[in-house]
Formats: sequence, C-alpha cells, structure tokens
Amino acid sequence: MPFTDTAKNAAVNGVAGGATWISLHTADPGTTGTAEVTGGSYARVQTTWGAAASGSRVGSQAVINVPAGTTITHWGIWSASTSGTFYYSGTLPASETFGSAGTYGLTPTLTAS
Repeated sequence: MPFTDTAKNAAVNGVAGGATWISLHTADPGTTGTAEVTGGSYARVQTTWGAAASGSRVGSQAVINVPAGTTITHWGIWSASTSGTFYYSGTLPASETFGSAGTYGLTPTLTAS
C-alpha cells in the first residue's frame, strides 16, 4: 500500500522545516550534494515554502548567481547557506551553460514519492 497524501505531506513538512537553502549543481549531486557550483558570486539562496498539498510543497522563486563558464544541470535543498545537511535534489528542465556570469531563476518543488 502506498503512503497517503497525509503521510506525504508530513514528510515534506518535516524536510521543509529544516531545509530552506537552494543550490545549483554541475552534475547529479547524488545523496551528498556533490558537484555544487563554485566561484564568482555564487551562493545558495533561501526559499520560503508554501503549504503542503498532495505530498508537495512549492517554494518561492530563488534567483541564483552563476559564474561564467559554468553549466548547471541540477538543483538541491540544504539546511544552511554553507555546509549544512543535503536533503533533496532535482534535475533542471534543461541544462544551461553560462558563457558569462548570469543568474538562474528556479521555483523549487519538494515532492514525496
């Protein structure tokens, strides 16, 4: 039997309560948050989570600085602006290469499956 929406909402509420920092990655971050973007003015950006519904929570848009010469493929959720605990990742709709420094806008969604 699969989890109910109530159980999924409890799961995403638990993660969202402690993980509000959004990161970008140059490859699949796996279970530890590897391949996080570095350099330039890159820094994780904080999101504010909306209410849970159907096992998901949507965050406020995060606009993240990306250094020149970087290709981003994934995003992640952390407990802190630096270091911290890595909780979750997602694949970007399409990879994007930045020839010059720029920004990437992302509206994160945390989903229990």
